[in-house]
Amino acid sequence: MFHVTDPGAPVISTPSDPRPPTRRSVLAATTAAALVTAGCAAETRRPEAETTEDHASGTTSGTRATQARQRGVSDPQPRYAVVAAHDLASGLRGPDGTTALRRLLDRWTALPLPDGTTRTVALGPALYRKLGLAAPDRLHDIPALSRDRLDPDRGGGDVLVQLSGDDPEALRALSRRLGTTAAGTLVSRWDERGFLPDRPRDETPRNLFGFKDGTENPSVAEADQWVWNADGSTYLVYRRIHMDVSDFEALPRGRQEAVIGRYRASGAPLGAQRERDQANLYAKTAQGRYVIPVDAHVRLAHSRLDGGARMLRRGYSYDNGADDRGLLFLAYMRDPALFTRVQERLDLSDAMNKFVEHRASAVGYVLPAGDSAALLGG
Repeated sequence: MFHVTDPGAPVISTPSDPRPPTRRSVLAATTAAALVTAGCAAETRRPEAETTEDHASGTTSGTRATQARQRGVSDPQPRYAVVAAHDLASGLRGPDGTTALRRLLDRWTALPLPDGTTRTVALGPALYRKLGLAAPDRLHDIPALSRDRLDPDRGGGDVLVQLSGDDPEALRALSRRLGTTAAGTLVSRWDERGFLPDRPRDETPRNLFGFKDGTENPSVAEADQWVWNADGSTYLVYRRIHMDVSDFEALPRGRQEAVIGRYRASGAPLGAQRERDQANLYAKTAQGRYVIPVDAHVRLAHSRLDGGARMLRRGYSYDNGADDRGLLFLAYMRDPALFTRVQERLDLSDAMNKFVEHRASAVGYVLPAGDSAALLGG
């Protein structure tokens, strides 16, 4: 999904403003910290702890308190990723499961990470039910959509792990070690491998349709408002999206651009000059037609239709042959309901629907990194 911002666009639906955590959210985060913050605490203290970078300006803010945030979300995106899901072993439930999972995450943390590699852990909604813990208020499975063709064996999961780095072999080896270490506590549910096409490091990645993907990722200030909660937590939405590359590439260039709402070469919105120019949803041709068509992906995914709310995309392409190519959509946001609202609009009339199909889905609560002993009252 490509998100654009136009200050002159009307607000059609406005999401709830970012709100302080409820008592239930605080309880959920505190009790669940027994599970995962032990697995994140060491990453917070290590040299690879996240720095906050403004990707538009290329500057890094040294004053922002990023220590409570897991790596692999808003730091620069490496070229490769392994995304995997695990389920709690069938014999583990309640307090016993909590203890076993906490110990596992301690062991995971002890595994060394190569330079530039990040590890991001999120908890799925079913895990909280299995452990008898109160789930965060906003953690819910993504509702079924009319065009979804989801394979349950390729989605969902109690524990989601995103590994990112520039060495694909090292990522695969680390993923195997995590799985081996998890034996007896977690069982593998699914895993996917993704990549970014070759590009200069400071350029927006392109997807398999050849279009820039992620142009409108939020800036540092916008991410503080729309991606990160005050305690350093966020939410991950994952979708495995099949792309019909052959049929899309068969379209004339002009028709491809009309479907997306951007020029293929520059990434600029139709009618604009530069990639990061704001899209003008009101601009019309001399014949009275909208420059950005009414069914263009960019128009329907416009952030102004959600009161300006933004999500941070960190997607990777996958290619398993001509019949199985697409996007591992990974997006981080303060409330997964934002993804649902956007996808419901796209589901109705997006011109890109002819060329994409959602085949797997997962959602997870990305706990803040921190001192697990303090969070546990120790």
